[in-house]
Amino acid sequence: MTDDKEQSPAPAGDPPERGHAVAEPRPAAVAFVTTEHFTLQGARSQTISESTGRASIFLASVSGGLIALGLMATAAHVGTAFYVFALILLPTLAFVGLVTFRRTLQTGLEDVGYAQRIARLRGYYFDKAPELTPYLLSVATERRLEVQGLPGGRLQGFLSIASVTAVVTSVLTGATAGLLAAVISKHSLAAALVAGCVAAVGAMTALMRYQYAAWKRSVASAEAVRTEPAPAGDTADD
Repeated sequence: MTDDKEQSPAPAGDPPERGHAVAEPRPAAVAFVTTEHFTLQGARSQTISESTGRASIFLASVSGGLIALGLMATAAHVGTAFYVFALILLPTLAFVGLVTFRRTLQTGLEDVGYAQRIARLRGYYFDKAPELTPYLLSVATERRLEVQGLPGGRLQGFLSIASVTAVVTSVLTGATAGLLAAVISKHSLAAALVAGCVAAVGAMTALMRYQYAAWKRSVASAEAVRTEPAPAGDTADD
């Protein structure tokens, strides 16, 4: 009697698999995927740290430069020395802003690339271990970046450190142009305002268009990678 009970089949409510079998992943594949996920997460942290560090250095440079400019105006008044100092300082800060914008844009694109690769690994988890679905955050494929704090949309690329850097750089460019126009036009306020506004708007438009094109190329590249067929060697687990 006891042996019959011990050999009785499992309850009907707990079948191991219903109608479809999931191939058991190899231990080596599990180790590779886990290591890759950890490495990508660390790389994301590094890109974010670099972006914030570079932006902090740039903004500190702008703050210190403007303080120095104010001290120069107080000491030498608005004369030749002030204009020479300002026309050297402001273009230098604008150049620093330009290279900072370029690098923070690169790190932003790298961060999204790492997040996309993490999203693909999460898809592997759910494919190989569907029983985890009730316990892990499972969303549709197109929303896997959103749950990592990277919502889609055309404006997402503008909500970045690179965009903040672009705005400050554009203002510095406009200030340089306005100051130069004031010197050339013998202190004409109208000429300074027109030149400054045109230069600032032009620089802002150019930088934002460049950023949008870079994000568009990144999204297109990610879509191409996501839709390309898997290599023949990936069928070894079947």
